[in-house]
Amino acid sequence: MGSYAVFLRGINVGGITIKMGDLREALKGCGFPDARTLLASGNVVLTSSLDAPAVKQECEKCLRSGFGYDAWVVVLDAARVAELVAACPYPDNDKATHTYITLSSDEATLDELDKAGAGLEGHQQKRLGPEALAWLAPAGGTLDSPFSKISAKPRFKSATTTRNLRTLVKVRDAAADPAAAGSQETAAPPAR
Repeated sequence: MGSYAVFLRGINVGGITIKMGDLREALKGCGFPDARTLLASGNVVLTSSLDAPAVKQECEKCLRSGFGYDAWVVVLDAARVAELVAACPYPDNDKATHTYITLSSDEATLDELDKAGAGLEGHQQKRLGPEALAWLAPAGGTLDSPFSKISAKPRFKSATTTRNLRTLVKVRDAAADPAAAGSQETAAPPAR
């Protein structure tokens, strides 16, 4: 059995509202009996005998049929989430900036975002691997930052989602200790 983190894109923002309890129950009914949600922004930890691409396919199918929207998820092995958190050179708690990690299920898409961000004056980013790009945004100005505007373009919708580093730390911890994690539905910024 593999331990996975599933990151939903675009829920609880833009008219797609899914309660985390409903999300858990839907995934449990689709063959993921230990699915647990974290925060209210579409973060799930679960175990499965399937590999990551198959977990992605099954989760998207489940969400599309259960909630009636064009669902996209990024699935990472729990150990990989821990590696990405450790590799991030930016702080998880800073008063002036916020650290975000854009996750992608398609390396070419992330290559395009990486190149676009590298061309922005004053923008700080670091590629963490084929599936992750860390970047900084000014506190209170994340959605208005140039990189955020680029990454929000429709062409990136099916392959990317962004989380702040603090969220990834919580997902890492929950995936590493499934018995202690439980459901942690608390308020969080919407996922993109």
